[in-house]
Amino acid sequence: MRVQKFSLLAVAVAAGLSLTACGGSDNGSSGGNDSAASSAPSGASGSQGSGTQSSSPQGSGGNGGSTGAGQNGGQASGGHAATGTGRASGAGCTTAHLAFSTSGAMAEGELIVNMKNTGSANCTLHGFPGVDLKGKDGTVSASRSKLTAPVVTLQPGAETRFTLHYPPNNSGGSGVTFTQLVVTPPNETHSTVLRAGVNVPVTEGGPAITVDPVGTGK
Repeated sequence: MRVQKFSLLAVAVAAGLSLTACGGSDNGSSGGNDSAASSAPSGASGSQGSGTQSSSPQGSGGNGGSTGAGQNGGQASGGHAATGTGRASGAGCTTAHLAFSTSGAMAEGELIVNMKNTGSANCTLHGFPGVDLKGKDGTVSASRSKLTAPVVTLQPGAETRFTLHYPPNNSGGSGVTFTQLVVTPPNETHSTVLRAGVNVPVTEGGPAITVDPVGTGK
């Protein structure tokens, strides 16, 4: 009986040792899994870190780009604002924002055409206007004089003028009468029609009618 007890005790001890050994190997494998699992997040965070670093230059570049764009945008906006202001004070006056009228000049054979800025911003006129004289006998285009064209800036409500020169009809005959002026401001394509009563003598080759640049004359 003692021999059996000892042998049973030895078997039990051996079984306990084998279980302990198995438990140790399981713990070792789970430890390995834990280390692998812990290394995976650290590896993932490492890749995220490198991704963050790689995106950081892009981000900073992007921010730099956006900052640059912001600065450029600001400059462009400022530029556009300044350009807008420049256009407001220096853009060409359009026919739609000009009021036209005629008046007599000091000398015979001259007609003054007035142009008033009816817009809400400054505008600029520079050059010769186009002037066509129309009547029942046809149309004559005024040629340019030899005067130098100044730059004229009109504030809202301000007015400028140009002078039309034509030979007065002192021949005693009926001559040729033009009843309309078709006026096109400098650097514009739209015209306006004014009533007129320009009477010139009948001459070969047509009357010598000239126009001065805008902003010249009295």
